[in-house]
Amino acid sequence: MIEIDGDAREGQEVLVGAQREVPATLPVLPLRETVPLPDTLTPLAIGQDRSVALVNDVLAGNRMIVMVASRDPELESPGPDELYDVGVVGSIARMLKVPDGTLRILVQGAQRVKVERYTQEQPYLVAEVSELPDVVKRSTKLTALMRTVQDTFSRIVEEVPYLPEELLLAVSNIDDPSTLSHLITGSLRLKTEEKQELLEETDVTVRLRKLVEALHRELEVISIGSKIQSQVQSEIDKGQREFVLRQQLKAIQAELGEFDESTEEAARLRERLAAVALPKDVRTQVDRELARLESLPTAAAEHGVIRTYLEWLASLPWGVQTEDNLDLRHARGVLDEDHYDIEQVKDRIVEFLAVRRLKPDARGSILCFVGPPGVGKTSLGKSIARALGRNFERISAGGMRDEAEIRGHRRTYIGAMPGTIIRALRDAGSANPLFMIDEIDKVGIDYRGGGGVESALLELLDPEQNSNFRDHYLDVPFDLSGVMFITTANTLDTIPGPLRDRMEVIALAGYTEDEKLQIAKRYLVPRQIERNGLKKSWISISDAALRTIISDYTREAGVRGLEREIGTVCRKVARTVADILSPDAPGKGRPAVPKTSVGEAKVRELLGRQRFYPDAPRRTREPGVATGLAWTPVGGDVLFIEATAMPGSGKLLTTGQLGDVMKESAQAALSYVRGHIEEVAPGLESGWFAEHDLHLHVPAGAIPKDGPSAGITMATALVSLLSGRAVRSDVAMTGEITLTGQVLPIGGLKEKALAAQRNGLSHVIAPARNEPDIEDIPDPLRKGLEFDFVDEVPEVFAAALSGGVGRRRASTDGGRVRKKKAG
Repeated sequence: MIEIDGDAREGQEVLVGAQREVPATLPVLPLRETVPLPDTLTPLAIGQDRSVALVNDVLAGNRMIVMVASRDPELESPGPDELYDVGVVGSIARMLKVPDGTLRILVQGAQRVKVERYTQEQPYLVAEVSELPDVVKRSTKLTALMRTVQDTFSRIVEEVPYLPEELLLAVSNIDDPSTLSHLITGSLRLKTEEKQELLEETDVTVRLRKLVEALHRELEVISIGSKIQSQVQSEIDKGQREFVLRQQLKAIQAELGEFDESTEEAARLRERLAAVALPKDVRTQVDRELARLESLPTAAAEHGVIRTYLEWLASLPWGVQTEDNLDLRHARGVLDEDHYDIEQVKDRIVEFLAVRRLKPDARGSILCFVGPPGVGKTSLGKSIARALGRNFERISAGGMRDEAEIRGHRRTYIGAMPGTIIRALRDAGSANPLFMIDEIDKVGIDYRGGGGVESALLELLDPEQNSNFRDHYLDVPFDLSGVMFITTANTLDTIPGPLRDRMEVIALAGYTEDEKLQIAKRYLVPRQIERNGLKKSWISISDAALRTIISDYTREAGVRGLEREIGTVCRKVARTVADILSPDAPGKGRPAVPKTSVGEAKVRELLGRQRFYPDAPRRTREPGVATGLAWTPVGGDVLFIEATAMPGSGKLLTTGQLGDVMKESAQAALSYVRGHIEEVAPGLESGWFAEHDLHLHVPAGAIPKDGPSAGITMATALVSLLSGRAVRSDVAMTGEITLTGQVLPIGGLKEKALAAQRNGLSHVIAPARNEPDIEDIPDPLRKGLEFDFVDEVPEVFAAALSGGVGRRRASTDGGRVRKKKAG
């Protein structure tokens, strides 16, 4: 009990103390997120071992403890430095043991005390304490503060549900200012720091003034919350009222037999759109269009336009998201299951997913898979979608010429509809699918000569802009920031620079023969067996048969043609099996189907004559023909450059549908050869060039050709013609030539090496500055090829022409690489 000196005059200070004497040393019970107050009952849950030991010891003694709040509520076991210096002495009134070993106690708060110093820390805290009595200055100001506190608190009790009305009665009957302040402080939801500040304040007048500020602040928050709640409730009531009235209107129309088809249709659309989580601005547009639809007769031309528009809005996945599976092991397993090898590509995709896992809201780059047809670009996108657990939609950009194909047409046009992106979103059924934009390098120029499609794609593929994508038909923004975009292309040359800058390019070169063999065994053969209705017990295709199909019946960077030929084999076997199982077949019952073993001979029987032959030995038998390597959008390829001479006046003729760059390379090659004629053809008569014309021809004249990388091949063909030495039949070459005889680097070495392997060539001459690119070539391919990396044109002649031998050799892991010096 607290005694108040009621005889003190106004302005006189009165110290308020306690009847019960406080021991000099008491156990300290730390509290988390709780501030003890004098004259109040505090329920506490005791779970820590040291606190349980403290309570058990105190109950055996005088039952008195000191309750002190912790400065950091996150600490499990705060020490002396983490506790406030002012607490409250309390007496444990009740204690209840819980089956889980914890305790529940009820503590009656008494005097406020200050912790002077801690005398013990184990097994629990013990401290020396001294009392901190209240200082009460009797004055009219104090009386006014008490009344203000009581009035403000009564208004708060009336507004909030968590304070009982009995508390208001108790507060109004308290005459002691100290007790009043403690009771109200304990009832409010104040921060721990604020409550502790009120506890430490010994001047009751100052404490009440701070309490008035806290009460007014709390009342303002409650007032704002009530206003918001009232507005929300008003909107809900308005919607409910509208719903009830519409239901009543429908009932009246049904009773009178007056069925309004337009109103019924609008009601269905309204109900459907009400279930969609539309953004606020879209909801406003929808309500406006619904009102127009309801006011129009069904026969009106605009009625169908508005209805179709609203149906499109209702069909889109507003706010519908699928949860990403960012388990990197699962993703790698899916990629390994669906694709063979391409380790660098798989690693880059897993790295991309790892960033998404660490930072889900990161705006990652747009991936662009570049490579020849049939290498698995589209199937890689499907695998990524399956690994992530996202819906997959493919959008073909090849041949797009109008921006409206991306953005849609405005509703003013007859037959207008949304663009490809919005249609794909509807089909995907979620706002975060994976979109694969296929053949982005084949986007066409629009009919006005501009790049409208490219401009639309620039916004679509920019993470900073596509969060507010606006289709012309819908004319409302749709957030595409959750969509994962992947593009594919056969070449980067035709992709505009600004669009290419927005994408991270991942190159997929063609496959080696060994890689094609493994892909066929693991994926293509089982798939074609299943597609053609066969069973594995009815057919087997040997490795030799597959290698025969790869080398003699297909010549491609990818595996589409290979799968097509395997499908042909399976179809022919399926016809044989169908004849055996035919009801008209001789014999009784279901006959047993013998297993067809497809070997090399069987492949030739089923597929017919061989379609591809190694041309290099036949084509290079005569001097004047050299084998070059070229890069094309569908992979690497070989080209034969033929040179011949005829009587004339020293002109150079080039044929084979060559581009300007390739023609200039031919002229540079001829200039170099003429400048070094004594070295390359010492027996040639002087004045020979003035009496002869030279003709350089590149066969396959229907195919346009261009680029500088055939320079050394043209020079070699000319030197072979002039010197009478044939070019080695196992050699192919690539490199740009300069007038000074230097060999400059080229691109696409891996694709060109694959082309050499497909054509049975075992020796590749390439620029020395391309030597680091050999690391991109698979080990099996490197083991089957010999590379000569050269710096100057004489080294090319020494390696390519019959009888040429290099002086210096250097080996690389996985294959033979030979460097030569001119001499």
